[in-house]
Amino acid sequence: MSIFPKEVKIRGRKIPDTPGVYLMYGKNKNLLYVGKAGNLRRRVESYFSRVQNYRIQKLVSLISKIDYRRTETTIEALILEAGLIKKLEPPFNVREKDDKTFLYVHITKDKFPRILLVRGKERETSPEDTYFGPFTSPSSLREALRIIRRIFPYNTHAENEIGRGKSCFDYQIGLCPGTCVGVITRKDYLKNVKNIKLFFKGKKKKILRNLEGEMKILSKSLQFEKAQALKNQIFSLKHINDIALIKEREETGERDVGELEEKSRGRVEGYDISSISGTSAVGAMVVFEDGEPKRKDYRKFRIKTIEGPNDVGMLKEILRRRLNHAEWPLPTCFLIDGGKGQVNAAEAVLKEYGYEIPVVGIAKGKGRRRNDFIGKIPQNIAPIVLIKVRNEAHRFAQSYHKKLRHVQSLKN
Repeated sequence: MSIFPKEVKIRGRKIPDTPGVYLMYGKNKNLLYVGKAGNLRRRVESYFSRVQNYRIQKLVSLISKIDYRRTETTIEALILEAGLIKKLEPPFNVREKDDKTFLYVHITKDKFPRILLVRGKERETSPEDTYFGPFTSPSSLREALRIIRRIFPYNTHAENEIGRGKSCFDYQIGLCPGTCVGVITRKDYLKNVKNIKLFFKGKKKKILRNLEGEMKILSKSLQFEKAQALKNQIFSLKHINDIALIKEREETGERDVGELEEKSRGRVEGYDISSISGTSAVGAMVVFEDGEPKRKDYRKFRIKTIEGPNDVGMLKEILRRRLNHAEWPLPTCFLIDGGKGQVNAAEAVLKEYGYEIPVVGIAKGKGRRRNDFIGKIPQNIAPIVLIKVRNEAHRFAQSYHKKLRHVQSLKN
């Protein structure tokens, strides 16, 4: 029995369990999203079998056709994905149609070209430099480069560091070709750079043909050591082990469709109310900075002005009490556990105090199984972090509420 809805057309009626790229289309054959996977079938099925956040739910609701392109390895799928995103610009791949936060591979114009990672906003306009990207998953790209560098060692040293006579750590572990100590000629080094460029252009087969041809020439001229080095490169290219790259994104399933920032930046304050029919009501404030909890800034509030069940009124009270503390740093974003009503209430309180700070709510959805975001999420905040903040605020509020009820039961 197929897991896909009947109205969704699948190329060949079956998706293979191989590495590759999948393409999701809407009703008018408009491309919605491009993704890569180590196992195409498992990855694509996950969109229809898991509870997803609002953005992915919206994507899934628009899908009418799914196509795919196989690759031999996941690293090649990553590169193909980047090329298709750059060429086709699918709307669900680029957050707010802005690739400035995505990573690019930058091959410089130096005499011994460096291979670096840069953000889109840091790209230069020099036609002599080479860029590959955008890559939406920073840690996938770093893992891919780690694999590539073991096959084709490359230089990261500035020109004034070339041939300085002191070996770097990367050279000692086989990642730097020895530009630092001058043990590789520019001609031989540029061969590595050329092969890296071909690899990022998706031309692995051409690299293999070139290496095999050169290896035969070296063998005939009795240059067996160099021939063996090429043989090792050929073997490594044919047996790429990119299991770490597969695990990074596919198995966790957390970072996808506009959630591909490696790390959130800024301060998020999360709020939740805990009570039973309005009794022993408490509020909680938790703080995350750069995606991590900052527990020393957590605060508890015992509700003082509201009686009976009134979560909106209670939220307003604790926000006013919080904003009366001018010595507390203001957040990049307020995260509210609740829907439109709670978000409107928070925005109204902020307006009272003259602040214009983004407010995002997370509604649980039917059966508390969804994460429906209310409001615009700031570009530098990852949605998965907002979910973690919501969960932490809920835990912290419930913990305080239980403790308060326990104390009151002892008094009675």
